[in-house]
Amino acid sequence: MNETLKTIYNRKSVRVFEDKEIAGEIKTHIIKSAMRAPTAGNMMLYTIIEVAEQSAKETLAETCDNQPFIAKSPFVLLFLADYQRWYDYYIASGVPELCGKNNMEMRKPGEGDLFLACCDALIAAQNAVIAAESLGLGSCYIGDIMENYEAHKELFGLPRYTFPIAMVCFGYPTEQQVKREQPNRFDERFIVFKDKYKSLSLYDFEEMFKEMDEKGSKSFIGGAENSGQHNYLRKFSADFSIEMTRSVREILKNWK
Repeated sequence: MNETLKTIYNRKSVRVFEDKEIAGEIKTHIIKSAMRAPTAGNMMLYTIIEVAEQSAKETLAETCDNQPFIAKSPFVLLFLADYQRWYDYYIASGVPELCGKNNMEMRKPGEGDLFLACCDALIAAQNAVIAAESLGLGSCYIGDIMENYEAHKELFGLPRYTFPIAMVCFGYPTEQQVKREQPNRFDERFIVFKDKYKSLSLYDFEEMFKEMDEKGSKSFIGGAENSGQHNYLRKFSADFSIEMTRSVREILKNWK
């Protein structure tokens, strides 16, 4: 197995870091790797913000579903889906005048543009994660950055056509984290299909979640009897999930 595959196969989320600074050269490699990611039309529809101020990290540790380890991370990158830069460039390069000359209405970024920019930003983030892993760093995605849009908009000065799609915390993993067992993934037969989508049957779900049900049954909450009920209570219907939906709805309103 080559080194790239080893890096990908061995990677796991890390939420406990050593109290150790990350050298500037390593940060540069991570960011440069992110910027070499595939991008739609070579437009690079994302912006990367390094969250360096400790006070900002502490704020994020609260606004991103109360996760204290965010404040202890030595290197935090926020990945924005960003169409603002291109829209500003269109204005600066005389597109309104061109549209007027051609009797056209100038188009503004829409939902499709947002999704395309989200793809660009997430691909860049994953490049950064794999680069960090290859350099001995652990990382953890923070999807909760999509919550509390109003607070994050103010914290980072986010303009209209940006969307905080992901944040990643990086750091050197503690020995315990290095030795921690990797979480299992679902079997390919439930995830990978040929040519057409396959809806899973009750039997398929029972097989898919068999190991998870056996391992997690003692920690199920709210009287849940299986992993589906437990996940619904713990994640899908949880306060943070409801807040994320509200927040994203506000971002979409602002975008449109």
